[in-house]
Amino acid sequence: MLQIRYHLHLSYSEKHSVSIRYLLKLILLALLFSLPAVADTNVAGDEIVIINDNPSTGAPDVGISIAVSPQPDPVLGYLPDVDATTAAVSTQEDASDNDVDLWQRIKNGYAMPETQSPFTANHESWYAARPEYVKRMIGRSQKYLYHIVEEVEKRGMPTEIALLPMVESAFNPQAYSRSSASGIWQFMPSTGKNFGLKQSWWVDNRRDVMAATNAALTYLQKLHVMFGTWDLALAAYNAGEGTVQRAIDRNRKKGLPTDYESLQLPPETRNYVPKLQAVKNIVNNPEQYGLNVQTIPNRPYFTTVTVPQQIDAHLAAQLAEISFDEFSSLNPEYNRPVLTGEGKKHEILLPVGAAETFNTNLANNNKPLVSWQTYHAKRGERMQNIAHKFGISLAQLRDVNDLPAGNNLKSAGALLVPNNKTDADELSVGDNDTAVANSENAKENAGGNPDRSGKHIVRRGDTLQTVAQRYKMSSKQLMTQNHLKSHYLKAGQVLIVNAESFKSAGSHAAHNSKKSHYLVRRGDTLDTIARKFDVATDDLQRWNNLSGSHIIPGHKLTIIKPDAA
Repeated sequence: MLQIRYHLHLSYSEKHSVSIRYLLKLILLALLFSLPAVADTNVAGDEIVIINDNPSTGAPDVGISIAVSPQPDPVLGYLPDVDATTAAVSTQEDASDNDVDLWQRIKNGYAMPETQSPFTANHESWYAARPEYVKRMIGRSQKYLYHIVEEVEKRGMPTEIALLPMVESAFNPQAYSRSSASGIWQFMPSTGKNFGLKQSWWVDNRRDVMAATNAALTYLQKLHVMFGTWDLALAAYNAGEGTVQRAIDRNRKKGLPTDYESLQLPPETRNYVPKLQAVKNIVNNPEQYGLNVQTIPNRPYFTTVTVPQQIDAHLAAQLAEISFDEFSSLNPEYNRPVLTGEGKKHEILLPVGAAETFNTNLANNNKPLVSWQTYHAKRGERMQNIAHKFGISLAQLRDVNDLPAGNNLKSAGALLVPNNKTDADELSVGDNDTAVANSENAKENAGGNPDRSGKHIVRRGDTLQTVAQRYKMSSKQLMTQNHLKSHYLKAGQVLIVNAESFKSAGSHAAHNSKKSHYLVRRGDTLDTIARKFDVATDDLQRWNNLSGSHIIPGHKLTIIKPDAA
């Protein structure tokens, strides 16, 4: 504190007057400092507090606080009964512990040495030139990253490992490489089997988020024990332990260093660790690369839910009241439209707030959980006859059962077909479903006109969404016009539709549409292909008779777009 000493010889009255003036000044200064701080916002829109810096003391003022406005939280939409004010308060409280942002938690756990490689700058430039790619990758990662970080920390591993799926698959759970690697961790078939990842006609657990994460981290720990450093462990994860060990042996015989940078490794492996370093650098300072990395809340995105031994995938999504794309992104391991487990029950993943909804709707559901059955086909039986028998298109029959092109079955075997033994005239279908339909009836209904009164008779396979699209209406309009209380439609039900829109839409589609084909590539999903051609995902499924979102590289898709001419 600054001390002022007066050395003037003053009379008692003068001294008294000075003392009063001095006290008044102190009171005035106290009032100035007691005024509330002025609030302002920074470039990011966060509320900050502007205060006068006081160089006379190094102790912080405990009465001063900085309020951080909560960032948009993608998980909050799935959290039940969250009051906005409570959420904001809780976010501010968490911010003080650096818990609100998962990125900060990851950065706090970095433990790998910085890689000094000229390849790193190349990858930084590649990401910086593709902001939309980075945005999609980060968007996908928000579903899985919290779980991976949790598992990495439990094992005492560097948190950089949690970023590895960005290098492997860009966090695309359906990623499938030309060398048959699959899932966000890109397991080869043989390696997956070695680490307990089941691969059968029903499931491929290399795509199972939790199982594959557990297997990948176990494998990486094993490699770290073998080679002693994380960069060599990562190199072996990419190229195989044999490749790395041979490179070490060669250098050792020549008396050369055996660290990662000194080894003669395949080009992809030499770029592997630098690419992870580039991702790490971007996470550390995205603004330096002109990128905007979305905040990811430090809380679980999904939880496990117990389901019966068998249940339709579309029905599970419907009971959870989430889109089928959302459901598939959390349960990408299933190959068929039926989720099946080895025991009487098994687990699926759902967003944290959808679990209770699912359990409630499942308990109240009084309809069959499975709309598929097993058909034992004979050798030489015509596929077209089987498809017609069970009211399914030939393309759908092939897609569901992974059947090769051809007319006849080369060998006897079991096929998955719609279960016509259930109430075939009543289908529980919603906007998020792509129901298996009788293709001949669907074509007939789509190609014909409604009667003069503007009515549509619901046929098997119709959904509220497909009927609305057919007559150039929204689902909401169709529901309002027909006083529908739910999305459920029943075969034979009569709907009032917009006949004129259908007529014009039908002629427009017949004369002004342009059909093309697209060959599915590695890393493609129905969603990315739909965005590429500016069409709806549901349309892609309808045009190609797909019962789900699972596609395989090499598959040819039909694209129908309005003719610009």
